Amino acid sequence: MSTIMASELAKKECKPCDGKTPPLKGEALKQMQSQLGSEWQVLDKKKLERKFKFPDFRSALDFVNEVGEIAEEQNHHPDICFTWGQAAIQIWTHSINGLSESDFILAAKISELV
Repeated sequence: MSTIMASELAKKECKPCDGKTPPLKGEALKQMQSQLGSEWQVLDKKKLERKFKFPDFRSALDFVNEVGEIAEEQNHHPDICFTWGQAAIQIWTHSINGLSESDFILAAKISELV
């Protein structure tokens, strides 16, 4: 992964989607994914997902709380599932049932936590 590209993406702010913006597809989707690197997977060309591992429950909980703070700041909210030593994050833009630039921005911001 290009750390420089991901950190540049993380400097941006999520923008609200009005539902009229088409989801990213084809080359545009590949280009955005290349900025995040292989830790984030694109599922069905509609969602981003990354799984994180931690040494204990408290570490996973602290991470999830930090993700929640970023989500609130950006007004863009991922699906979060966590258990002892693990957390899984899924991100997509619900109003377009697919991926927007904001999804990649949020993913880059979350990646900076670990």
